[in-house]
Amino acid sequence: MKNANFNLSAGNLIEQYETVRFDLNLNPLGIPKSVITTVSNNISGLNRYPDTDYKLLKDSISEYTKAACDNIVIGSSSYEFIKLLIEFNNPKKALLISPGLQNYENILKLNGCEIIYYNTNDEDDFILDIADFISSLNESLDMVFISNPNGTTSSAIDRESIEFIAKICKGNDIFLVIDEEYIEFVKDYSEYTAIPLIDAYDNMAVLRNTTKFFAVPGLRLAYALISNSVFKKTLDIAGFPYSINNMAYAAGIEMFQDADYINSSHSVINTERNLVYAALTSCKTIKLYKPDANFILIKLLKDDITAGDVVEYLSNKGLCIRSCADIYGLNNKYIRFCFMNPKQNDLLVNTLLEIV
Repeated sequence: MKNANFNLSAGNLIEQYETVRFDLNLNPLGIPKSVITTVSNNISGLNRYPDTDYKLLKDSISEYTKAACDNIVIGSSSYEFIKLLIEFNNPKKALLISPGLQNYENILKLNGCEIIYYNTNDEDDFILDIADFISSLNESLDMVFISNPNGTTSSAIDRESIEFIAKICKGNDIFLVIDEEYIEFVKDYSEYTAIPLIDAYDNMAVLRNTTKFFAVPGLRLAYALISNSVFKKTLDIAGFPYSINNMAYAAGIEMFQDADYINSSHSVINTERNLVYAALTSCKTIKLYKPDANFILIKLLKDDITAGDVVEYLSNKGLCIRSCADIYGLNNKYIRFCFMNPKQNDLLVNTLLEIV
């Protein structure tokens, strides 16, 4: 199979058997040209150690997020930050939302932490009931993890609700981790991000990475936003220098200032999300969960069709989507896929409707 062409400006039609990765949740615009140019122009930087203060990169992220430079921590992945935060807090009991991101379980278990799941329900479209969720927070918990928007259901929580949760967590001495891996895909996401709450809540960390929105999983660049002075001091003393390389450092400075790419991404995702959702609403044999991020969760309603059947059928047509059978809280009746460029999305919708 041929590799998919992720260049939105390409005028060629999508061939039916061209491989398109709808399971990766990457921005369909592909790698920003600013990143390609910067990496190419900075190859010579491989023979130098990076600036451990990351000053220019922090300045760029600060301008992009409106967060204070002092509250920005640079790293290679959100997974790395989760590991550090778990080691820092040494939790005995942690609360996760189900279904949701699966990145946290293994690290928590390796650290001897008991995991409690707060289950959202299909009957409620897996929307988090904030009041009920808050009632489950108590002093027996040490950490709470929330992906916003949810990494499985694609539903977002507004900042006011996040602040309610942060207040209750602070009152119960619970450390709150907000993973915003997909937040930049949300329409008007500035109303949802928890970054403006950082200064007021030193019991909270917000995690971001560049993998999905900037489509650079190979660059390995992430950042955390946290005001907890003890945690930041611990990093200074026992942290790891050179957590990113010079390519990621230089590319990061440019990508967060690439207004054309950022604005085009918002426009494309908002349009394609609405079009795909509208195109599938008339199908009575599937249930859609309204997406806020760049992907959608779907339930298969036919008794004789499983997620495995749909994945295999689409794979044979060169269209890779994700079965959710292995996600805690779901089963083999759920599938998930992201939004790509218009021609690719049309092909996926039409092919999906052939089997569901």
